[in-house]
Amino acid sequence: MDEKITIPKLRAMKEAREKITMLTAYDWPTALLLDRAGIEILLVGDSVGNNILGYADTMPVTMDEMIHHTKAVRRGIKRALLVGDMPFLSYQISAEQALANAGRFLKEGGAEAVKLEGGAEMADIISLLVRRGIPVMGHIGLTPQRAAQLGGLKVQGRDEETAQKLLHDAKILEEAGVFSLVLEAVPWALAKLITERVKIPTIGIGAGPYCDGQVLVVTDMIGLSLGISPKFSKRYAHVAEEIERAAKEFLHDVKSGRFPTIEEHSFKISEEVLQKLQ
Repeated sequence: MDEKITIPKLRAMKEAREKITMLTAYDWPTALLLDRAGIEILLVGDSVGNNILGYADTMPVTMDEMIHHTKAVRRGIKRALLVGDMPFLSYQISAEQALANAGRFLKEGGAEAVKLEGGAEMADIISLLVRRGIPVMGHIGLTPQRAAQLGGLKVQGRDEETAQKLLHDAKILEEAGVFSLVLEAVPWALAKLITERVKIPTIGIGAGPYCDGQVLVVTDMIGLSLGISPKFSKRYAHVAEEIERAAKEFLHDVKSGRFPTIEEHSFKISEEVLQKLQ
C-alpha cells in the first residue's frame, strides 16, 4: 500500500484486472485520510462548488478556487495520484488558455494530472496538453458543465446515435493521449463495451460494475451532502447527522453548565499567585 501511484501503475492495474478507486477530495484532512486508506486517485473536483463552497452547481467555480483547494489536498497526499479538475471556461476558450490553466494545476497546485470534460471536440486541446507534458484524464457521458446543453443531469448513450458517439469519443480521446477516461451516467452495457475497446483505464460513476475503476464524490460517500445524492452513489457513513448531533450536544452542555468543568477542561493557578492578584 506504500507504493506511489503513477500513470503506468494505473495501466498495469487495468491489464491485471485490478480495480481502481478514485474519490474527490477538497481539503487537507480528508486527503490525508483517503490517502492513508489506500485510495489510488484523488480528484479535486469542480464539485467543490456545490459540495463545499455553497454554490448551486459547479459553474461559478474559478481557477483560483481550484488551485487553493488543490494545494490543500496536495499537503495530505503521499501515495495517491492527484488530479485537478479544470473548471468551466478554464479550457474552452482557446488552446493557449487551456495550456496556461492546466499548467497552473501542476506548477501551483501540485497536481500530477488534470481532468477535463468533453468528447472528440476536445481532442485537439487534449493532444496539445499531452504533448506539452501535462497528463490528461478524459470525461465523457454526462458532463455536468454541459448539463444545460444535454437537457439536464440525465443518463447518456441510451439510443443508438448517442451510444455510437460515446464509443467514437472514447477512441478519439484515447488517440489524443488521455491516460484514463471517466464514464459518467452511462448504461452499464455501453460502459462495458467502451472498457473492452480502449487500452486505457475507465473510471465509472453511474456506469455499472464493468469499468476498470469507480469514483464517488466524497461528500456523497460519507453522508455529508446536504442535498439529494444521485441514484448511482452509495453512502458509507452518516457524517452530517453526526456533526449535527455533536453540535446539539455541545449546545446543551454549554447552556446547562456541564461544559467546561473545572476538573476536566480548565487550567489552574496557584493559590499563592491568586492571593497576590486579589
